[in-house]
Amino acid sequence: MIEKKSLKSRFFSRTSHFGLTGKTLRYVITLCAMTGFSLFGYDQGLMASLITGTQFNYEFPATKSKSDNDTHASTVQGAVTSCYEIGCFFGSLFVMFYGEKIGRKPLIVIGSVITIVGAVISTTAFRDYWALGQFVVGRVITGVGTGLNTSTIPVWQSEMSDPSIRGILVNLEGSTIAIGTMLAYWIDFGFSFIDSSVQWRFPVSMQILFALILCFMIVNLPESPRWLISQSRTEEARYLLGQLDDVDPNDDRIVAEVAMIHDAVNRSKQEKNSMSVLFSGGKSQNMQRALVAASTQFFQQFTGCNAAIYYSTVLFHETIQLSPRLSMILGAVFSTVYALSTIPSFFLIERLGRRKLFLLGATGQAISFTITFACLVRQTEENAKGAAVGLFLFIVFFGCSMLSLPWIYPPEIASMKVRASTNAFSTCTNWLCNFAVVMFTPIFINKSGWGCYLFFACINYLYIPVIFFFYPETAGRSLEEIDIIYAKSHEEGTQAWRVAAHLPKLSLQEVDDHANALGLYEDDLEKEDFAAEEEGKEAGAHGYALFARNTSTSNNEDGSSESEKDQNATPRA
Repeated sequence: MIEKKSLKSRFFSRTSHFGLTGKTLRYVITLCAMTGFSLFGYDQGLMASLITGTQFNYEFPATKSKSDNDTHASTVQGAVTSCYEIGCFFGSLFVMFYGEKIGRKPLIVIGSVITIVGAVISTTAFRDYWALGQFVVGRVITGVGTGLNTSTIPVWQSEMSDPSIRGILVNLEGSTIAIGTMLAYWIDFGFSFIDSSVQWRFPVSMQILFALILCFMIVNLPESPRWLISQSRTEEARYLLGQLDDVDPNDDRIVAEVAMIHDAVNRSKQEKNSMSVLFSGGKSQNMQRALVAASTQFFQQFTGCNAAIYYSTVLFHETIQLSPRLSMILGAVFSTVYALSTIPSFFLIERLGRRKLFLLGATGQAISFTITFACLVRQTEENAKGAAVGLFLFIVFFGCSMLSLPWIYPPEIASMKVRASTNAFSTCTNWLCNFAVVMFTPIFINKSGWGCYLFFACINYLYIPVIFFFYPETAGRSLEEIDIIYAKSHEEGTQAWRVAAHLPKLSLQEVDDHANALGLYEDDLEKEDFAAEEEGKEAGAHGYALFARNTSTSNNEDGSSESEKDQNATPRA
């Protein structure tokens, strides 16, 4: 019995942390987040070359084009590729409704397991046994797992990152999307020379490896301290904050940070914990913030990124009229340029800031697609080369800006009460728009040619004023400072970006002073709850039994003096 408890504590405790502390622990958390998003990127690039591969078309005959203008085959190709996004949408939807109750860590574990199940189903499809249906079902299930992960991982990482480097750390997620995509393209190209079903089965099964690594890492890493505080599990949160900063949990800095987070939770403690809160106005401005968060994902998709990423090989072959083999090579080179283009973002994300980088990316993408559509208006060999240059230029601007920003920005501007819901709402928007773009792109290109690129160029130009008037700068600010910015915006009747531009960076005490001055605390007596919790009066938290609280065991493993405080705590249901 003791062994079972020990095993459970090691692998499923909310406070497990590989025995690491300080920067090392933060780096491992970042590595885990990168693994999750490299899986996401791999899935994005997986179908680009497979969908037209000889063995894939043999196993799934409906995906094979019988002529250059085969609309039916284009529709099937779009459906097989985009069904993954439908699964992602439902995974994100689940997080939006239940994410705050379940917590960050168990959702990522569940997402990893679901991804493995879906990949196994897709890999084992055979021509004579409802092959296409099985493959699509597997893709949808894999998508559900990806939806859970992509809606949860950015929030989980943001809530444990140092504000001064939070953008850089979360930016790594975006960069690994590109690395995952690059791996998928080159693996697809390498296995295209194999004349058997291994040509597509091995690339599809590679998803399992990514998911296994992610699952192993997350079960040994901690829950978000901010989520623990929101669930009245203050002792566990204080212990983890101490481990993250490599100081004693009773250090004054940790006590102050716990108090600040606790007060942020208290601001909305009296509100109903329902979806209506996500779309509320008032001082919290939750609806405006949710719409801004969703707009980042909407415009990321409709500015043309996945039209280029999912179908670059198809574009080079059908639109620019290159040979199939050369198109695959250029597709792989395209994904490599995509991965390399993420490097500048590490220097720009904090120095230039989110807002300016958004503007730079949208402007550069608009110009790039303008070049592409202008070159394709008149079909010549030289113009085709110009169109290819436009596509490569687009992916450079996208990789250094718009790839990472929609994953960094939503968790930053969301309030504590609805952070998971806001991020899930924006991610749902991503997957719905992703599905639409991936579904209609083959048909759009087939019917209109250069008109597809004109459409994306116009959307990019439209995005520029949206960024300018609605996106406040968040670089270098704590998550609690963003609440102050939106509350001041509401009180002063001005735009949030103007408030952010004129409001200096705030200390913990200044955040508390501003919050009180703006009336963000509905009742000052709420703060007394914190003192009660410090005495051990903790209520039961929402969550699965698999991830039940086990503070005493976790603390014993790490030699923490806090373990004795929890021995007499009330057990959780």
